[in-house]
Amino acid sequence: MNETISIQIENLNEEAAKNLVGPNDRNLNVLSECLGKQISYRNLTFFVKDCTEEDKEKIQTVLRELCQLSYQGKNISEQDVTYTCRLAGRKENVDFEEIHSHVVGRTLAGKVIAPKTKGQYEFVKAMETKDIVFATGPAGTGKTFLAVIQAVTELKKGDVKRIVLTRPAVEAGENLGFLPGDLKEKVDPYLTPLYDALHDMLGAETTEKLIERGTIEIAPLAYMRGRTLDDSYVILDEAQNTTAAQMKMFLTRLGFHSHMIITGDVTQVDLNGRQESGLIQAVRILKNINDIAIMELTSDDVVRHPLVQKIIERYESIGKGNHEKEQN
Repeated sequence: MNETISIQIENLNEEAAKNLVGPNDRNLNVLSECLGKQISYRNLTFFVKDCTEEDKEKIQTVLRELCQLSYQGKNISEQDVTYTCRLAGRKENVDFEEIHSHVVGRTLAGKVIAPKTKGQYEFVKAMETKDIVFATGPAGTGKTFLAVIQAVTELKKGDVKRIVLTRPAVEAGENLGFLPGDLKEKVDPYLTPLYDALHDMLGAETTEKLIERGTIEIAPLAYMRGRTLDDSYVILDEAQNTTAAQMKMFLTRLGFHSHMIITGDVTQVDLNGRQESGLIQAVRILKNINDIAIMELTSDDVVRHPLVQKIIERYESIGKGNHEKEQN
């Protein structure tokens, strides 16, 4: 029978250990659940019950990585613990210092916005180097938020003259026709994530002033037809609900000195009938073109409550099972 073993991490101090363990042992409990072992902590030492040598090596790797985050001054969250465990389980090495030190922007309050996962880091790097970036992935992976933060950062630096935020006017199980107002007013409630990110970066008052001046434009996708967008940072959100024709129309609006970020979740298509999603088609036919990056974020990149990752993975497993049945 395997006995309880002790693990000590080099240079661990009380402050870093407290950060790693979390309030009320919250992070430690997540760590125990992720690794399938009962882990406790006392006096700069971790104790693992029923632990093999293989288990010990994996747990040491996770603890070292989390300690490095703590030494960098990062407040360790449950998501950090879960993500680190996943990487260790796949024996993937990630430079967390490089990821977390890569500043995308700062909020109005001065808080640094940086990638939290390897997938987010690669997405941010793509936005910095490519003219067109497609980012697909489930809710909570930071696609929209990071895209808006990058757009505001580029605007502040003077690299672009305006930001254009748009999305298709397709309901997700609700009827826009019954909402009051014109098309833009009907779509505005669906653009809340975009407004939230703008308010974080600029504040509500400045955001509204920039919208009034036309420096920031928020409009339904239909308003893009017939335009050429020069010196602009253009974000198409919820792109899985574009038709093939709409996506082609949107992409051909790209002007000089402009960038386009297209985000969406290909598992949440709300188009009627058998229409193929313009996002799915575009990702398929535009791959391997220079200056176009196609990024796929996964449940590993979810930065919401850890339970969200489990929900996404369960739905993905059901979807894969149904797809296999259809093929057989």
